[in-house]
Amino acid sequence: MKRSVNILLSGGGTGGHIYPAVAIANELKHRNPNANFLFVGANDRMEMEKVPQAGYKIKGLNISGFQRRLTAKNLTFPFKLLQSLYRAKNIIKKFKPNIVIGTGGFASGPTLYMANRKNIPSIIQEQNSYPGITNKLLAKKVLKICVAYDNLETYFPKEKIVKTGNPVRQDLLEIGSKREEAINFYDLDKSKRTIVILGGSLGARVINQTIEKNLDQITKNNVQIIWQTGKLYIEDYNKYNNKEGVQVLAFIQRMDLLYAAADIIISRAGAGSISELCIVGKPVIFIPSPNVAEDHQTKNALAITKEDAAIMIKENDLKNFMKMLEDLIKDEAKQDLLKINIKKMALPNATSQIVDEIEKIILKYYMLITLATMAI
Repeated sequence: MKRSVNILLSGGGTGGHIYPAVAIANELKHRNPNANFLFVGANDRMEMEKVPQAGYKIKGLNISGFQRRLTAKNLTFPFKLLQSLYRAKNIIKKFKPNIVIGTGGFASGPTLYMANRKNIPSIIQEQNSYPGITNKLLAKKVLKICVAYDNLETYFPKEKIVKTGNPVRQDLLEIGSKREEAINFYDLDKSKRTIVILGGSLGARVINQTIEKNLDQITKNNVQIIWQTGKLYIEDYNKYNNKEGVQVLAFIQRMDLLYAAADIIISRAGAGSISELCIVGKPVIFIPSPNVAEDHQTKNALAITKEDAAIMIKENDLKNFMKMLEDLIKDEAKQDLLKINIKKMALPNATSQIVDEIEKIILKYYMLITLATMAI
């Protein structure tokens, strides 16, 4: 595909929606430098900052999510939705995309809905093991649905599903050779195992509280800790940087080296994180957030734990956290089993396979246009 095509992408709200969209755009741009790209996001959400940082233009819709409880914000939702549909229609009319790609988030619904109304080819990438309402509705009109988990035929038309996995950072594919570099980078003690705690860019309050409560007990197990608190909580926990064997960080600069250094990882269960951790192949304890739409994180974690590829602790069961962690630290056979099983679930070529599907759709679209022109 070396034509000058217009590619519209919509995804955002969280890094789990933004990163796949950017990764897909980067691969499409690599294959076709003549392509033109435009993103559509939600105003005041992180994509309005992150997408331009990645080098792409973005237009914003005044859209927000519908609360699943009775709130005053829901009163404005119908007006925001109508406004966003009108705005998406105008963006599409002006940009004239050859294909529209949705990776989830508030803005993807109006954007793909209007594209489908205009009979513009579209594709969605569903990161989670349980799809949200928007993608379930869009599935009726899109041409392909790229997924990361099995058994999604319950929610999507079987003939449209392609199992590709979720796009991941390409620098994670070779972490096995980076162990020594990682130990030096994080100034770690080679004689101790390393536990990594990940709460996301903003941080996870409950995880931070649990680690603080059990910090002395954890370090008694001849381990060292790299504790990513998130930027919202760094001031509360920065004091523990003075404790031997503990590093407290607001965010991670080199995720590849962090994963390479880790012996056990404690993490939330966002779809993007799970896809990365499958490739990394380390023992993982998932503590899913219960505060996300459709309880996605719990369902994502269950899809891994049912294959005996990770351990899950729900937030309401964190009284058992220390026992479960110590049991895992002491059980090397269990660690090895988790490593083997989670690695089996890795799909490292997701970005390439998703772009393959996009290119097939674009080529088919061009052929239909050409045939229609010849028939006139």
